[in-house]
Amino acid sequence: MTVFLCSKCGTAITPELTELAAVPEVSDDERDRDKETRRAPSTVPRGHYAIDPEPWGPPHVVQDDQKDAKPAQSRGPMVCREEGFVISAGRRHTVLVHPDDAAGLQSLPNWKNSSGCCGPTGDKGLNRACPCGAPVATLAADCFGPFELHLDPVRTYAFSQ
Repeated sequence: MTVFLCSKCGTAITPELTELAAVPEVSDDERDRDKETRRAPSTVPRGHYAIDPEPWGPPHVVQDDQKDAKPAQSRGPMVCREEGFVISAGRRHTVLVHPDDAAGLQSLPNWKNSSGCCGPTGDKGLNRACPCGAPVATLAADCFGPFELHLDPVRTYAFSQ
């Protein structure tokens, strides 16, 4: 079992979690979304975590192939900016957890990096903080993308017993 802690203050961010061998495949079918919140099913089930090998979050770079653009991040939507379609060049190996397994995290002041239609898209950068105030995670919880929480691998650390 593994607990994730804040690198700044050592506060436990999650309860004990069990590692999954890989990031689970999750349906992106509209019919599987919650009828009230419009959120997708959580990428990771409660009580578990997975290491996402793909880049997540900013910085974003312009995609080479603008005619056959890819989603900006794994399990996310395509993102088009003034310069064209972009793709994440952010950190790899973020720790994916069910958002409810880190319920003590709070939004950054003024909802920084939390823009979206029905919740944060997760493509603007860290948007959740430890109770000590240190930004430690990115929540993606909008109605058109994945529902997942990415713990930053530098701003958090794992403790296993």
